[in-house]
This record gives sequence, C-alpha cells and structure tokens, in this order.
Amino acid sequence: MKVISQIKKDLDFNRSLFALVEVLKSIAVSHYRMLEKMIKSEEQFYAVLSQFFQFPFFRVMEHPLLSGTQAPAGIVAVTSDMGLLGGLNMKVMAAAFEATQKGPFRLMVIGEKGHALAREKGFSFIAFPGVRDEERYGQALALRDFVMEQLVNGKIGSLAVFYPQPVSFLVQRIKKMVMVPFDIPGGEEPPDPRMMRETILESKTSDIIEYLITLWLGQAFYEILGFSRLAELSARFVHLEGSSQKIKELEKKLQIVYFRVRHELIDKSMREIFSARSLYVAS
Repeated sequence: MKVISQIKKDLDFNRSLFALVEVLKSIAVSHYRMLEKMIKSEEQFYAVLSQFFQFPFFRVMEHPLLSGTQAPAGIVAVTSDMGLLGGLNMKVMAAAFEATQKGPFRLMVIGEKGHALAREKGFSFIAFPGVRDEERYGQALALRDFVMEQLVNGKIGSLAVFYPQPVSFLVQRIKKMVMVPFDIPGGEEPPDPRMMRETILESKTSDIIEYLITLWLGQAFYEILGFSRLAELSARFVHLEGSSQKIKELEKKLQIVYFRVRHELIDKSMREIFSARSLYVAS
C-alpha cells in the first residue's frame, strides 16, 4: 500500500500537470485564432490566373507541366517540428508512403517529425525545415523554386502534396493535392479559333505557361503551409484536451486511494488508542 505522503505528492504533481496542460491548450487556441484571421485563400488571384488560361493557345499546347511526364513522381509531405499532435504527422507520412508504392518517386519532406518517420522506414528523401509562421512566405518560395527546377529539368514528371487540412477547429483531414499535371481552369470548353487568330504573343507560349504555373505554385504552397499550421494547432488542442481528461480521471482515482488510505490510518489509530486504553483500565 502506498504511503499517504507519496499519494499527496502524486496528487500535487497531477494538479500541476493539469494546470500546465490547460495553459498549453489556451496557447494553442489563441495561436489558432490569430493565424486563422491571417490565412485565407486568394480567390482573386485564382480568378485572374483562370482568365489567363482561357486563351486558346494554352488549351491546345502540349507542355510537360500540363500533361506530366514519365519521370519519377514528385511527392511532398508536410509535417511539423513538434509533437503532441495525436498521430497527425504519422497519418500524413502514411499517405505519402502509400503514394510511393505506385512507381519511381522523389520524396520531399517538410518538418522534423516527417524526417524521423522517413528515416525510420528507410526512405531516401529531400529534407525541408518545418513551417515557421514568420518565415512561411520565404519557405513557400524556396519550395516552389526547388520543385520548378526539378520539373523543368525532368527530374520529376508530376507533383502531389500531402498535408493536414483543418476541417474545423476540432477536426483535421489529410488532403492530397495534385499540382502537376496542372489542370487548366475551364479546360473542358473548346477554344475559340477567332481568338487564336487575333491574339499576338510577344513571348513563347511555353515560357508564359511556366511563368504562370510558377506564380500559382508559390501561392498554392504559401496557402498549404498556412493551412498545415492551422491543422497542427488544432490537432495539438484536441490531443491536449484528451490528455486533460485522462489527468482528471487519474486525479479522481488518486483521491479515492488517498481517502481510503487516510480512513484506514484513522481507523488503525482509533483501534490502537482503544486497545491501549483497555489495557490501562485493566491494569
């Protein structure tokens, strides 16, 4: 049986741990709300980009970025540098690992947790640092430039990104986004031959396509990294909330043990006092 002093120490530790978890939950919530106001999809940018791709030249042209090639598939997995996410990083990497089974690939992993999981599975990969809120734009451009170099030089023939997306504050899902081959907006409509005859292009069509897709990749990566951070904070809150409930349950069990042991000690003391008094009276 535990000594009552040890049980009290366990109770004090349990309460301190609960207070710490509550503080971490508050930090995760406030950080999430702050980022949520900053992160949004730039619909106007995509609308303008869509208008550019309505020109028939782009709709009839063959280009590796539009059709893909037989080169190894590029796979990007977005994970975090920190834990307490309830297995979210493992789910992202599991989806990326599954994609590698379909043929030759080049794996690119963002975040230390993903790096560790890839090493554990014995995968060769290209490492990128985890997302930093204040550096997110620069990180998105660095990733875009690397990926474009790989695509243009034929080192990869397609590109898919796996990342956690916040469905709500309490729910996350793993999303796969196929970025190359690029799906031209409104591509199902037949091009207008008259527009092809009347439009004059000063640059090569292939150069324009590469430039537009480069712009799109930069914006898309910027948003993906932002949504990944939101999902990370959301998952951390959910995991901490689960830990908080477990700590509460443990505290209830410790309190029951504490009162049982305390009552047993009181009962033992009363019996000893009664026995001593009985012996004194008999003598």
